[in-house]
Amino acid sequence: MKTSTRNLRKYVALRVATALVLSACGGGLHAAGAQGENDSYLPAVTLQQLRQRIEACKTPHPRLLANRETLAAIRRKTESDPLARSIADLVVQQATGMRNEKPVSRIMQGKRLLAQSRLCLKRVTTLAMAYHLTGNQLHASRCQQEMLAAARFRDWNPSHFLDVAEMTFALALGYDWLYDQLDDQARREIRQAIVRKGVNLPLTHPMGWQRSKNNWGQVCHAGMVAGALAVMEDEPERAARTLHNGLRNVTYSMAAYAPHGSYPEGPGYWAYGTGFNGLLIGVLESVLGTDFGLSQAPGFSETGQFPSLACGPTSLFFNFCDGGDQRVPQPILFWFAARYQRPDWLLGEYDLLQRQVDTLLAKKSASAGGRLLPLVLLWLVPKPEQEKIRMPLNWSSEGITPITVHRSAWSDREATYVGVKGGSPSANHGHMDIGSFVLDADGQRWAMDLGAEGYHKIESLGMSLWERGQDSDRWTIFRLNSMGHNTLMIDGQLQRADGHGQVISFSDQLPFSHTVVDMSSVYQGQAESVRRGFALLPTREVLIQDELTGLKPGSQVRWAMITRAVAESLGQAKVELRQADAQLTMHIVNPNRMVWQEVDTATPRNSWDSPNPGTRMLAFEATAPQTGSLTLTVLATPGQKSSHGEWVPKPLREWGP
Repeated sequence: MKTSTRNLRKYVALRVATALVLSACGGGLHAAGAQGENDSYLPAVTLQQLRQRIEACKTPHPRLLANRETLAAIRRKTESDPLARSIADLVVQQATGMRNEKPVSRIMQGKRLLAQSRLCLKRVTTLAMAYHLTGNQLHASRCQQEMLAAARFRDWNPSHFLDVAEMTFALALGYDWLYDQLDDQARREIRQAIVRKGVNLPLTHPMGWQRSKNNWGQVCHAGMVAGALAVMEDEPERAARTLHNGLRNVTYSMAAYAPHGSYPEGPGYWAYGTGFNGLLIGVLESVLGTDFGLSQAPGFSETGQFPSLACGPTSLFFNFCDGGDQRVPQPILFWFAARYQRPDWLLGEYDLLQRQVDTLLAKKSASAGGRLLPLVLLWLVPKPEQEKIRMPLNWSSEGITPITVHRSAWSDREATYVGVKGGSPSANHGHMDIGSFVLDADGQRWAMDLGAEGYHKIESLGMSLWERGQDSDRWTIFRLNSMGHNTLMIDGQLQRADGHGQVISFSDQLPFSHTVVDMSSVYQGQAESVRRGFALLPTREVLIQDELTGLKPGSQVRWAMITRAVAESLGQAKVELRQADAQLTMHIVNPNRMVWQEVDTATPRNSWDSPNPGTRMLAFEATAPQTGSLTLTVLATPGQKSSHGEWVPKPLREWGP
């Protein structure tokens, strides 16, 4: 069934009207925001005002993210929308399968209980949604059993507070959505666990994550606020204090979206942090009728486009920082698209979601699929007719971890796409990947990022994975250091962990859209100046040019690109890469007499490194002359195309603004 954007607008209007009604619980839609320390965005609401709002609010259960009418409306939605019907079928199928599985146990994996917290959240969202879809009390009873098992853990592992946050969110949602179906004893026991093992902890034991500038702040505050709002009748003072704490401090994490909605920890952690940030705003608005201005944080209204911008036409992510390149459906994107009336942010998302649901239905597994997948039924609207894509072809994120992307088209799977990375290795989840890039063309990923190394494996060896100083164990890991990225190395030395790559020139203007990154500080002590430029030409070719000065004469500068493609004609200045039925020609334009070599990346370098099967590095090394200045120019040509002199090499300073 197809429809126009009018459906989306009606949905948004309904959400706004609902928020206005709910605002009777305490006032207008938004409190005025204020700039706080460290450029954090701070809602202007006092603890006393929150006490008054909570006291005045009489919103009954269920109220977190949805009320009784909203949940009842989902059944009607499944009658008219085939995708909603498929998701509902999956939810009920998985919920039925969960009846035969044992509830969660307090099983640690290294220092984490997180796997059990996430399993509990998966089961609660599935079972609670299945109950509201079917009215079958067996789903509610199994959900009660799950929550009681978690409630009886001695604790939810507060030393790794993400575990507490996800468990608290799980029990809060189940307690709220199934409040009338729980027996009195279970209701009391679950409520006490939410308070004692979750909500109360940050109030009695100050914790560093509370002012975290990364995903921890978003996930943990979302869990605590959801828990507080679920039990606010019984714990009004704790609820007020938890909200006050969350509203003041989650803004430190949300500052990362400025100025254009990028996410410094990469698209993988965007899904985690932003997903829970959306849930945080959702529970505030559904219970109190306002998010107190959180959604006004700079860049937040643009971040719904980030997954599409950070994804190439191959449907693979530009997976900088700790993350994989595989894109999976993100339920929170439907929330963003509806809220900001941007159906183009869902480019490919409906089809991706339908394929995932069909696969999971065929598997008949009760545990497969994302823990927030059932919640997409709250935000799903019928797929609109084809809309004009308003997202840019060329984009510069700016911000603390600047990235840029250049693509030749949105609607062509064979389009050329290049993503470029700046920033600092010392950023949260950062790699020594300054100047690294990914490249798609003709439906293939040619230049790739190997992604994250497994956390538990490294931690179990006693290695300091999370320390980011120059001598940290983190930088002995191949996937994380500069040896394992598509960037430059000088005399085999690593990049400086405390350095920072700045985008000093960006243009989205044809025929020479381009990016120039100044990487000098990450090569401090190795060269005076290191700049790297990328240009997307009208022929869909990609020009990569490096300019280095102040090199020690005789220094060896390695140019590298990791790929799954098979190289032909190695030992020459031009090499053809082949992958599936596609071809990419890599041409060393400058310096003269340079030839391509292949370096093994499949075999682990160290005992702690993971293998990277099917990968290899295409590389060459150039020697710095007596002047200490060196220019490297590489041209990547998809298919049989060739620029044939349509561009003339010129210094980066002449590339333009």
